[in-house]
Amino acid sequence: MDNNKIAIYPGTFDPVTLGHLDIIARSAKVFEGVIVAVAQDSKKITHFSFEERVDMLNYELKRLKLENVKAKAFKGLLVDFIKAEGARIIVRGLRALADFEYEFQMSYINHKLSPDIETVFLPATENGHFISSSFVNEIARLGGNLKGFVSEEIAAKIKERYSKK
Repeated sequence: MDNNKIAIYPGTFDPVTLGHLDIIARSAKVFEGVIVAVAQDSKKITHFSFEERVDMLNYELKRLKLENVKAKAFKGLLVDFIKAEGARIIVRGLRALADFEYEFQMSYINHKLSPDIETVFLPATENGHFISSSFVNEIARLGGNLKGFVSEEIAAKIKERYSKK
């Protein structure tokens, strides 16, 4: 595959939301291959282990039958992972202006570290416009309904997690 046709969609996916899945599915239509890069050593405090996050993501990718998408773990600098995978495109979803400011800074830093890497932004659709993993975890912690934020299967895993706390 040509490295211009492989895109990397990085994140912690803690948990994977319908917003993430929307960006993944739309990316799969644009690029020949999409690698969903699950961060192992993020500075974020996660609610699910790395293995659980990868399992949830793989479950959703299989459920959606996205043949040209695979999940992979990465540690360290994203640009190093991208080069190792033979890619040069980062896909990022944008929900709001605050996302743009942060993502624009990150695209600049990534481009500075590796000038041949480009970032493509996909605006969130109405299905994922204000969904974030942080909001999902907070709703779950408070016992709220997760319908419309995550799939039923992921909602069950989240509810199980928070029922143990």
